[in-house]
Order: sequence, then C-alpha cells, then structure tokens
Amino acid sequence: MMKHRLKAIDFFSGAGGLTNGFMAAGISVLAGIDNDGSCKETFERNNKGAVFLTKDITKYTPEDLKRDLNIKKSDNNMIFAGCAPCQFWSIIRTSKEKSKKTKNLILDFQKFVEYFRPGFVVVENVPGISSKKDGPMRNFIAALGSFGYNVARGVTDMSLYGIPQKRKRFTLLASRVSKISLPKSTSEKITVEDVLGAKNGFSKIEAGTKDKTNFLHTTAGLSKTNLERLRMTMKNGGDRSSWQNKKIYQLPCYASGEKKFYDTYGRMWWNKPSPTITTKFFSISNGRFAHPEENRAISLREGATLQTFPKDYEFVGKSIASVAKMIGNAVPPKFARIIGEQIIMSAKNR
Repeated sequence: MMKHRLKAIDFFSGAGGLTNGFMAAGISVLAGIDNDGSCKETFERNNKGAVFLTKDITKYTPEDLKRDLNIKKSDNNMIFAGCAPCQFWSIIRTSKEKSKKTKNLILDFQKFVEYFRPGFVVVENVPGISSKKDGPMRNFIAALGSFGYNVARGVTDMSLYGIPQKRKRFTLLASRVSKISLPKSTSEKITVEDVLGAKNGFSKIEAGTKDKTNFLHTTAGLSKTNLERLRMTMKNGGDRSSWQNKKIYQLPCYASGEKKFYDTYGRMWWNKPSPTITTKFFSISNGRFAHPEENRAISLREGATLQTFPKDYEFVGKSIASVAKMIGNAVPPKFARIIGEQIIMSAKNR
C-alpha cells in the first residue's frame, strides 16, 4: 500500500477529460490549469474537489503555482500532466498560422517540471510532435533525463485500449522515483455499435435537433443539399462516391474527379471504431462524422461517448461548436484512467 495517495495537477486541462480519468483511477486531482476560462464551469461541475485556474502558462510562473496551490518541491507523490494544444504538429492539412503561438507550450510546461521535480510526469499529444526534427519534444525528453527521470514513450492507438475510436497519440510517462513503462494494450476492441444506437440510449433524431437536457443529444443543422447528399450516401460506412459525379451535388473542390479525402461527408461504420473525434466532429464536411444510418452528423453526446466521457458528464457551452471543441480536445477519460492506473502500479513498486 502506498504511504501517501497520489495527487495531480492537470496542465492544459480543458473540460477535464484527463482529470476525470485520473480521479476514476483513484488519483486526487488538485487543479486544472487552462487559459480558456469557458471550460471552468464544465471542469468544476464534473470533477468535485479540483479547482480550475484560468491561467496563461506562457505568463504563469512556478512561483505563482506554489502560491496558488501551496504545493512543495520534490513531492514523490505528485503527478504533473501536460497535454498541451497540439494543432501545429498535427498531420491534418490546415493552416498553421493560428496555432504557431502554441507550438512550444510543452517547453513552458517544462519550467514547472524543472522547478518542482514531481514524482511523475505525463504528456499526451499528436504523434507529429515527437517525429519532427525541429519539434520541441526532443528537447523536453532530454531535459527529463537530465532531471533524473526514467522515461517511457511511444505512439499509442487508443482503439487498442478499449476506446471506441481510432485515435493515435504520442504518450509519455516519466518517473523520478521508480521504473515506468507504457500500459500494455488490451484485447478489448470496442466499435461504434457497442456504444451508440438505440440500445445504448440514443434515440433516432434529425439534423438540427436541440436537446435542452444535460444529455445534449444535439445535432447541427444541414442544408437541403447536404441532406440530399446524405440520403444518397450508403449506410454503414458509405462515402460521397454515390453522388460526387452528379453535377448539382458535386463538391467544387473535388470536381476534377480526384479520388482522395473520401472520409469527408462519409458515414461511420457500425462494426468499427470511429475515426478520431476532432473539435469539428459535429460537421459532416470535416470528416467521416455522419451517423452510420441516420441522415445527420453525430450528436454532441455521441461524440462525447466515443471520447469515453461518462453519459452524465455535463458540458456547459454557448454553442454546438464550443461544446464540440471541449469534447474533441480532451484526453479520453478511459485512456486517462488506464494511464493513472499504470502510474499507481509504478508507484507501488518503487
């Protein structure tokens, strides 16, 4: 039995996916830190006992954190988790201008690790952050070594850990007090059909449905043309090939007949994990986010469920887009729990 219970601080916490998973594992989360204050109510409402600090980590200092939370240096039972915004290092082909400011946030996180030297460090990010020669992760890993940490790292596919979506992420666990390794994948493979559909509490709804309850089975509206496109799209994994050559439905960007990006406007498969749930999962034009058989994109709650949030997790936001951003940016709570349990096991063996 551990002498003292493990505790954690969730940097870049957002709406609390990692915090929720850590708490489920039995770790006491002291606080979430994020510069997006719109996440505060969602975070605190669902993660009792943890406070949300609205802070910009590029300006916030270790001394500020010491004052705000009264934590000490070299605490062997402390976990610092730093799952920074990662759009700049994503392989998704979007403009990187907006995300330039956040590309080196992991190095801002590093100053807290260096100052406090917690017992454990956790990082989850897009695979690109570790593969790029000019990426900050190499410097961060080298720094951890110089601080005396054992480091385990690799790219994990969360669908191999019982998460119902294909979500590849760079995962790093580091320990200053014990040996550490990444958790082993499980044989549990969960599909869309296992968690969505009427048998799982999701009634049939139409595009544009507004669910005013906390369940938020809410969907974005669709134009008449997009509704017709979906009606022509084969159920259970269909794509735009059934209508792309019909002039009135053809998408200008694919008018040349190029056979690429078939996930756009595509339906999910019932018998497979979903694609990666992004911040734009409410829109069929941003990926394979159409329901396997209903003529709509998946709802907010369906996206949250594919991210493994508990069904009673309450999201507080001003719009579909704001809630979807909280959900898509989160570390899936089930994966966070697995990581938390791995750290607990490491701590017991020190």
